[in-house]
Amino acid sequence: MRKWRQESVLDVYNLLLAVILFGAPMFFAHASRTANLDLRLSAVAIIILSLAAMIAFSAWEEWVNAAVGLWLVVSPWILGFAHTSAMHFSIGIGIAITFLAALDLWLRHEAAERDAMSSAETQKR
Repeated sequence: MRKWRQESVLDVYNLLLAVILFGAPMFFAHASRTANLDLRLSAVAIIILSLAAMIAFSAWEEWVNAAVGLWLVVSPWILGFAHTSAMHFSIGIGIAITFLAALDLWLRHEAAERDAMSSAETQKR
C-alpha cells in the first residue's frame, strides 16, 4: 500500500485552484479569446502536474508547477490582456500556485534534511 505524503494536500489545493482556473473564462464574458485559451491551457497543465505529483511525487513536477504559476502572473502583459478582470484572476491564481509549489519543495527539502540528520545520528551510535 502506498504511503500518503503529508505534502500531498498542497497538490490537492493546486488541483482545486486549477479546476477553478479552468472554469474561470465562463465568468469573464469580456475576456479575450487569448485570455480564455491561456487560462484553460495553464489549468490543464496544473491539473496534470498535480495529479502526477499525488500519484508519484517528483521535484520536477513542483518546479514546472511553479513555472506555470509564474507564467500566469506575467502572461496578461505578454499576451495582451492586461487591465482586465481576467488579468487579476490570472495573477491571483498564479501567485497561489507558485506559493504552493514552492512550499511543497521547501517542505520536501526540510524532510530530506531531517532524515539525513537522523540517519547520521543513528550511524554514530
